[in-house]
Amino acid sequence: MKSHKHLFEKITSFENLLEAARKAQKGKRFKPATARFNLDLEKNLLNIQAELHSGAYRHGSYQNFVIRDPKQRLISAAPYRDRVVHHALCNIIEPLFDKTFIHDSYACRKGKGTHAAMERYSRFARKNRFVLKCDIQKYFQSVDHEILLGMLSKKIRCPPTMALINEIIQSRVDNSIVQYFLGDDLFSPYQRLRGLPIGNLTSQFFGNLYLNGFDHFIKEQLRRHHYVRYVDDFVVFGNNSQELQGVSDCMVAYLSGLRLRLHPKKCRVYRTADGVSFLGFRIFPTHRLLDKGNALRMRRKLKRWQIMYADGDIDSEYIHPRIQSWVAHASYGNTHRLRKRLLEKTVFKRDEAENNVGRLVEQYGGERPLRQPQQQQPGQS
Repeated sequence: MKSHKHLFEKITSFENLLEAARKAQKGKRFKPATARFNLDLEKNLLNIQAELHSGAYRHGSYQNFVIRDPKQRLISAAPYRDRVVHHALCNIIEPLFDKTFIHDSYACRKGKGTHAAMERYSRFARKNRFVLKCDIQKYFQSVDHEILLGMLSKKIRCPPTMALINEIIQSRVDNSIVQYFLGDDLFSPYQRLRGLPIGNLTSQFFGNLYLNGFDHFIKEQLRRHHYVRYVDDFVVFGNNSQELQGVSDCMVAYLSGLRLRLHPKKCRVYRTADGVSFLGFRIFPTHRLLDKGNALRMRRKLKRWQIMYADGDIDSEYIHPRIQSWVAHASYGNTHRLRKRLLEKTVFKRDEAENNVGRLVEQYGGERPLRQPQQQQPGQS
């Protein structure tokens, strides 16, 4: 494996920090923290650069909040200046590792994403009768810092860069999960630092890297070429269900070396013809349907937004991008009728003014080339 030195100069160059600030503000330009930073952009970037060069840089405290869509998760938001540092680091080191990733790892990579992963799933489902679907239990909370740093140090032979990475990784430790593995003594789970904050750009990259060896193990040693991974959700296809169960046993053994466990309730073999829930859709060999829970959550959001709009708490600039985002995502399945029924009668009223969001359906009326009946709204026959 080729190693790299002298990366720190590239990470801390003013040009890279400026590019990092540009990326960090994407979609957040008008937020107070971003606006304050940009008010004296050059000075703030030079201060970060000086702290990095002197070794005085220390990661700030996180703001934690809980989201419940689609499931409850703790999100940790880093201070804005630290997010700039995250981008500066990833700008330089991520390309070095990305070329070692398998083609079928789809999360947070240029040219990949959920929709590309679904297309790949559909292609493999048409060629195989069975699929082993797996999920890693408490993945980000379980990532072991020592193991992760070992993976990074194999390629990065630049001490100040590794010191910066260590500062970011250890900026938040989650020892809430106690798990024992082969060879542990009584205190091992308490002595090993672990956990990556959900919300950091660096956590997305580190999460991909942590399972990179596992990906190669599945593809090259187990020779299961019909395999797709998105973060900690992954599927393996085959035409023999018993063989796939054997693959699961091999996975358990490999993942224990990373101090990870498969979720006991989310790993099983399915018939591809029955349709399998993956990345928010129920995917069949010939078509895709949006998960019912997704449509129900959107219906509740629309009702909540109607009330907030009527009370003057939000405006159309808040509503439209969110509906457009959901419509764009839902359109990757056979959902034209579902979208139409869900949106066409949704009217936002405030005094005499009306904003009929249902008209957005006309902008997204085209279907993807999946020749199957359209999905109906949950609860309708």
